[in-house]
Amino acid sequence: MAAKLKVFVTSDGLTDYVVAVSSKGKALAAWGVRQDVFKEGAAYQTDDPVLVEAATAKPGEVLRRPAGTLEQLSRLKSIKSPKPKPEKAAKPAGPTKAQLKKIATLEKQLAALDAEHDDAAAAMERARADLDRREEALHARHEARRAKLEDALNLAREAAT
Repeated sequence: MAAKLKVFVTSDGLTDYVVAVSSKGKALAAWGVRQDVFKEGAAYQTDDPVLVEAATAKPGEVLRRPAGTLEQLSRLKSIKSPKPKPEKAAKPAGPTKAQLKKIATLEKQLAALDAEHDDAAAAMERARADLDRREEALHARHEARRAKLEDALNLAREAAT
């Protein structure tokens, strides 16, 4: 059994919009309204026989007339209900050519940066090894001179005694 049709009216101040549907939610959808204009008092259910007769003759179709008038039915005109916006197309399944190109460029830059770091680290390691050799040579010279001076000191002490 089909749901009983009710007639609903709203106005934008210039035009009254009338629709015959089974619920307030369907009336809001037919008017293309998101907010609940019934709750705000800007829409209502009517039992005006003229409006009921005209609206039920074309269920689901929004009819209009100049606001606040009792114009004859000949003044009621059909308007098209707003069509729902088409949904956005789903994203392609894989990355785009531009994304792939950006990834390849970034990978090359990363590899170059890593190679630069490795080269710098190797140069520092070579410099560290060179410093270690220089320190060992310096230490060896110091020890050799110290040993000579200690020997000379010991000989001088022996000669003084």
